[in-house]
Amino acid sequence: MKIKKNYDLTKLNTLGVSAVAKEFIEIENEEDIQELFHLKEFKENKKMFLGGGSNILFTTDYDGIVVLNKLTGIEIIDETSNEVVVRSMSGVVWHDLVLFVVQKGYWGLENLSLIPGTVGGAPVQNIGAYGAELKNVLDTVETLDATDGSKKVFTKAECEFGYRDSVFKNKFKGKYFISAVTFKLSKIPKPNISYKILSDYLKEHTIEANDLKNISDAVSAIRRSKLPDPKVIGNAGSFFKNIFLSKEIFSEFKKKYPDIRYFEEGETVKIPAAWLIENCGPAEGGASWKGYRIGNVGVHEKHALVLVNYGGGTGKELRDLAESIIESVLLKFDLTLTPEVNLI
Repeated sequence: MKIKKNYDLTKLNTLGVSAVAKEFIEIENEEDIQELFHLKEFKENKKMFLGGGSNILFTTDYDGIVVLNKLTGIEIIDETSNEVVVRSMSGVVWHDLVLFVVQKGYWGLENLSLIPGTVGGAPVQNIGAYGAELKNVLDTVETLDATDGSKKVFTKAECEFGYRDSVFKNKFKGKYFISAVTFKLSKIPKPNISYKILSDYLKEHTIEANDLKNISDAVSAIRRSKLPDPKVIGNAGSFFKNIFLSKEIFSEFKKKYPDIRYFEEGETVKIPAAWLIENCGPAEGGASWKGYRIGNVGVHEKHALVLVNYGGGTGKELRDLAESIIESVLLKFDLTLTPEVNLI
C-alpha cells in the first residue's frame, strides 16, 4: 500500500465536485486492512472510508486520510431448502451483488436494482426503493473499529435501522469500517410489487411478476427513465429524504393542500419530497424548483429530488442550492427537508 498526498477526489464522487484529500490510500484485501490500522498516518489523522462516492457531497477539501474501499468477493455461507445467506465484501458494487443473486434465483434484492454505490454503503443508509428496504433482508454487518481494528459484528437489531438511517450514519458515524455484509434471501418466489409505479410498469408492459429477473429489469428500466446517469451528469440520486407525518397532522395538512401526493405507510403518511420541491420555487421567481439551474448546478428537469452538477459546479454551490430549497419548502409548507446525502 502506498499513501498518496493531496489526492484529487473529483472522480471518486458521483456528483463530480472537486475536492482534495490530504492523504489517500486504497485497500484491496485483508492484508491491506491489517496494515492500514498500523499506519502512523491512519492513526494520527481524521479518517473517512469511501466506497462508490454516490451519497456524499464534498463542500470543501478533506483535511485527513481518505481510505478507498476496493474489497471484493461474494460467497454463499449458509443454505436451506427455503433460504440462503449470502456474504458480500463491502467494496463490491451494489448492483453487481443484485445481479449475482438474481442470476442465482434468490429473492429479496431485486427491487433495489441499479441503486448506485457499494455494498458497504447500503447499511449506512438503509437503502430502499420501490417498496423494499435493506433492513428486510439484512442479516449481519461485519465491521472493524476505526481506532484499533478490532472486529465487531452487528446484528440487524444493533444496526438500529430507520428511514434512510442507521447507527453507522449517526451514533457511530466514522467509528467503524464496514468490511462485509450478509443477507438472508429467499429461494421461494416472493414478488414485491406493492409500489404503484412498479406495478403499473409491469401491467403496461405485460410482464410476469413471478419472475425474479423481470422485476429487476423493470426496476432498472424505471430508474434509467427517471434518474440521470452519474457518468453523464453529476448527481447523487435522491438528495433529500421524504417527509413522514402522523395521520392526524396530515389530515389537517391535506385540507390546506388537497392535491398533495402521499402514501399511507402504517400509522404514518409519507409525503414525497419531490412533490414539495416541485410545488415551490426559488425566491427570484418561478413556480417550481424542478429544472432550475444556477451556474453549473441545478435541479434535474425530470426529477425534483435530484440535484445535479452540469460540470464545474462546486460542493459549496450545491450545498447553497440545497439550503435554498430547504428554506423555500419550510416557508411554504412549514416542513423541514433533510438531506439524504452526507455533507462533508
